Amino acid sequence: EGAGLGSSDSGGSGFSLAATALPERRRPGGGRPRYEVVRELGAEEVRWFYREDRKTWKPFIGYDSLRIELAFRALGSGGGAGEPAAVEPVCVRSGLYEVDVASAESYPVYWNQTEKIPVMRGQWFIDGTWQPLEEEESNLIEQEHLNRFKGQQLQESFDMEISKPVDGKEAIHSLKLSRNHVDWHSVDEVYLYSDATTSKIARTVTQKLGFSKASSSGTRLHRGYVEEATLEDKPPQTSHIVFVVHGIGQKMDQGRIIKNTAMMRDTARKVEEKYFSNLATHVEFLPVEWRSKLTLDGDTVDSITPDKVRGLRDMLNSSAMDIMYYTSPLYRDELVKGLQQELNRLYSLFCSRNPEFEEKGGKVSIVSHSLGCVITYDIMTGWNPVRLYEQLLQKEEEELEERWMSYEEQRLLEELYVTKQRLREIEERLHELKASTISKPPVLKFKVENFFCMGSPLAVFLALRGIRPGTSGSQDHILPRTICNRLLNIFHPTDPVAYRLEPLILKHYSNISPVQIHWYNTANPLPYEHMKPNFLNPSKEATSAPDTESASAAPSPTTSPVMVRRHYGESITNIGKASILGAASIGKGLGGMLFSRFGRSSATAQSMETGKDGPEGDEKKATTVGTPPLPHSSSGFLEPTVELEHRIDFELREGLVESRYWSAVTSHTAYWSSLDIALFLLTFMYKQDQEETDKSSLDTI
Repeated sequence: EGAGLGSSDSGGSGFSLAATALPERRRPGGGRPRYEVVRELGAEEVRWFYREDRKTWKPFIGYDSLRIELAFRALGSGGGAGEPAAVEPVCVRSGLYEVDVASAESYPVYWNQTEKIPVMRGQWFIDGTWQPLEEEESNLIEQEHLNRFKGQQLQESFDMEISKPVDGKEAIHSLKLSRNHVDWHSVDEVYLYSDATTSKIARTVTQKLGFSKASSSGTRLHRGYVEEATLEDKPPQTSHIVFVVHGIGQKMDQGRIIKNTAMMRDTARKVEEKYFSNLATHVEFLPVEWRSKLTLDGDTVDSITPDKVRGLRDMLNSSAMDIMYYTSPLYRDELVKGLQQELNRLYSLFCSRNPEFEEKGGKVSIVSHSLGCVITYDIMTGWNPVRLYEQLLQKEEEELEERWMSYEEQRLLEELYVTKQRLREIEERLHELKASTISKPPVLKFKVENFFCMGSPLAVFLALRGIRPGTSGSQDHILPRTICNRLLNIFHPTDPVAYRLEPLILKHYSNISPVQIHWYNTANPLPYEHMKPNFLNPSKEATSAPDTESASAAPSPTTSPVMVRRHYGESITNIGKASILGAASIGKGLGGMLFSRFGRSSATAQSMETGKDGPEGDEKKATTVGTPPLPHSSSGFLEPTVELEHRIDFELREGLVESRYWSAVTSHTAYWSSLDIALFLLTFMYKQDQEETDKSSLDTI
């Protein structure tokens, strides 16, 4: 949105990008459009700005600015009898915000935000930066300019060099403001001067040295924005929405997911401009804040918290406590319903404001972080701990039938079995009657195209629920494709909360490294579907067995025991491990349990061969190891055998100078602003659009 802002000494020459969109309305040097005589500014010459987090003013794109200005003029025209006209809020910034022209404020549509975003109408702008003057001063200068010069002829030549003789000119008109004054050296040569004491002294000294007043201390002003606003300058149509779901700790830092989503959105915009600018569609990211509306236990936990080290205890209550709430049968449903309702609310609101989204086959993906992955998974699959309880009861019944029983026990068990069978039949009939009169709405109002897990402990939850590896390489083993088309698990190698999902589908994938996510700036990267599986380093012990013994005892690929393998944290010594984990658990407030990833057997870690850090070292070592648990070629890649239909585990590459001690603390929250992750997400979401575009290009050729 800031494209085309250039700096120049004489009126904005020398900028490119968006400034080339309307060449017929510009000077050869790249200045703003001009008219032959001075008149009131047109709606297209005014530019509206917004300011977030007290930073610099950012310009709205032409499409937004023009519509805000038209609403502003409709407001000023009045609704009769001196009353201001009622003006509808203007939808801006790809539909994420609305502008209330009357109060000069902007606010988000899809989430709550305590701080309103101020907006400002720009008429006069500072040379070079093209930042607007404050509205009050701008209005006074504009009024004075029209009173003095309205109807006068402007310079016909568009050559910006003719403005140089201003050094020798005296001001033909001047206007005193509260802390500044403005001098007009000609109709379109206007300078702003500060009236602060230091500025006056500096001006006097430089003028005595022979410098002109304008060149020594004046700031040149421009009337009208550098780029004309047009309705054609609008964002592309949204074809894919991404719901971003937070994990634990939202109570501790309310609004954090909104900032994290904004970081992810801004990063994705940069990636879109660089890699997907040829596509006419657009991916939108919406934050899903589900925690703040929940009451849970009220303040019961706070009331039983001791006062000593209260700050640390409050941090744990606001973060790690969410895990305990979710494992509690009393509060689990409240968390699930909170997220489910928020997802459905956002989708319904988006579709009501963008009716063409569903008509054109718009898609929905979910990006979840940490505990949010588990809750999202349970919503999509409908998993409930009651099911697990029923399975345990059934298992107990089977065990009872197997042991010896007296005649009386056997008779009572048969009666119990018949009674339960009759109860199930009655429940089924009742359910059918209800279903015929009331159709149960789906849990989610949309089909999930891609489910991206970031820093996810989902694999641990599934393992503790009894999920075990199968013999098929299908994602359906843990998440049916009818529910979600693609499951992708993204993690940093040192994230202590993240676990792998692939070994839960096929056991031998615990010895196959996750797919390495490409660097953002990799030239011509190999597509992920073409990347061959590569082994992790097996232990030295695997190579010590004689060839005949290993050949005769070769187990089945899908049932082979998981071999001892290298861990990501192997280079951390016991002392260093203890110190960094202690510091991390205090600093992040997540408790030692989140760092159990590093608590594996030190004897196992010490028995490994210490390898080079980073993916390059791993790949080199993989080519020199002995007999792995699966047949493989000398290059370290797998020969064709039972493989996954699609890879699920994707690993970020470690930085070349990245400290594992420090990244163990920071990696769990470092996903949001990663350009590598933004490119990865968009690669999968734009996959179909990209293929269609490439196909149409080939057809044309």
